[in-house]
Amino acid sequence: YTKGDFGGAFKYYTKAAGLKDAQAHYELSNMYYAGIGVEKNKKMENHHLEEAAIAGQWEARYNLGINEGDKGNIERAVKHYIIAASHGDDDAVDALRKGYRVGQISKEDFAAALRAHQA
Repeated sequence: YTKGDFGGAFKYYTKAAGLKDAQAHYELSNMYYAGIGVEKNKKMENHHLEEAAIAGQWEARYNLGINEGDKGNIERAVKHYIIAASHGDDDAVDALRKGYRVGQISKEDFAAALRAHQA
């Protein structure tokens, strides 16, 4: 992938994803998002993000939060951000902070997310 062999990377990640590898699912989501080695495909991006998140890949949770927020599903976005923040994702904390400022997140939920982030 880093050497420009996107076709080879796609094959490798697809095989690893078939074996439930969380990072492979995450990398495939990035390929579908950016159209690297494959056509851009939001549905496939989200599929691989969901699989990665289910398997514990917390960066996928942050990206799912972005996608849910873009679709107007604020409550789902917040849930993803809280999980990502609890794994130390600073960007997720920033997203939650912005949501708190505009009244999309309660003080209690924001405080709980901050505590989990710092733990």
